[in-house]
Amino acid sequence: MTLARALSKLGLASRSEAIRRILQGDVAVNGRVVRDPGHPIVPERNHICLAGSVVFEAPWRTIAFHKPKGIVTTRRDPEGRPTIYDVLPPELARLAAVGRLDLATTGLLLLTTDTQLAHWLTEPAHGVPRTYLVTVRGLVTPETAALLQRGIVTRGERLSAETVAIRKTSRRESHLTLVLKEGKNREIRRLFTSAGHEVTRLSRVAFGGIVLGRLAAGQWRDVSRDEIHEAFAGAPVRGR
Repeated sequence: MTLARALSKLGLASRSEAIRRILQGDVAVNGRVVRDPGHPIVPERNHICLAGSVVFEAPWRTIAFHKPKGIVTTRRDPEGRPTIYDVLPPELARLAAVGRLDLATTGLLLLTTDTQLAHWLTEPAHGVPRTYLVTVRGLVTPETAALLQRGIVTRGERLSAETVAIRKTSRRESHLTLVLKEGKNREIRRLFTSAGHEVTRLSRVAFGGIVLGRLAAGQWRDVSRDEIHEAFAGAPVRGR
């Protein structure tokens, strides 16, 4: 239905009042101001604010998704590349990704309708750990692993890993488990590039206490409020 009709049906304003409020920029849908009264929405899938106050929220839902390689974590890509929403079913189109994984990175991605939860999970001050399996070219020594934990300054920005564990190494390539507590842009790839190693494979296998497990690439599963509560101590969960 149209946005104006939805506001009327929800008892928030008369149809004429709804149109007036929309035109003057008082209504936001999913965090973006909408000035078109005819803007189509599905109320059950949208987060609606009137004059800065939440008046309707999409039902709470959070999922764990195994992002495949070669798709981007965005709703629309100006370069025309496939996005996570091309893989996920239409009923999950209103869920927002919690952080991002780049085009070549696979693994665990959380999506939710709970904007407060998403903000909490990505706030650096909360230090939510993200665990990755990394394959790089060349032999990574314990000294290099220690360097990555101490930190490297590149382009004026300090990058560091919380922990780096070498699982298997040879002159040809090395396999490591790495934990980050701050999701800077392409941080792992930049760390290893600065240390002289090219990342050839990167997959996130855990986000806090939520693990990828046996989810195949492109598959997803629902995550309950209780699971969020157990996985992230202190995280705010809407409706709990």
